[in-house]
Amino acid sequence: MQENIQTDDLDRRILTALGQDSRRSYADVAAEVGMSTAAVHERVRKMVERGAIERFSLKVAPTAVGLHLTAFVAIRNDGGVHCRDISGRLRELPEVVELHSVAGEYDSLAKVRCASARALEDVLYRIKAIPGVLRTTSTVVLNTEFER
Repeated sequence: MQENIQTDDLDRRILTALGQDSRRSYADVAAEVGMSTAAVHERVRKMVERGAIERFSLKVAPTAVGLHLTAFVAIRNDGGVHCRDISGRLRELPEVVELHSVAGEYDSLAKVRCASARALEDVLYRIKAIPGVLRTTSTVVLNTEFER
């Protein structure tokens, strides 16, 4: 993870425009932010080099690929196993789409996407079987109001 990547107001305006729709042309972004197309292209190139833009990607609707259930799983480790060991094992589970190290009662928070409640139950059993996982608490998402 990159830290302290410097961006100015123009960079942030370009990032906001591309964040809304990364398929927008540089000419369209340039018109919105009040710059030339070449200047926007150059700024984007430099932001990629600096790591401010990590990647350009495709966002697939989970339901389009049969993933109808989203849950957040809070994970507490037993203190005897390093969080990185647990995170390495969680990375192997395709249903775990995000993993965050957090402060508070739990050590990690995983975003899980799967086909059904039965599939979530299976994922939870696999998470709990990871050496060092002490307990989990799950919150099932009923509806996603927005996601950025």
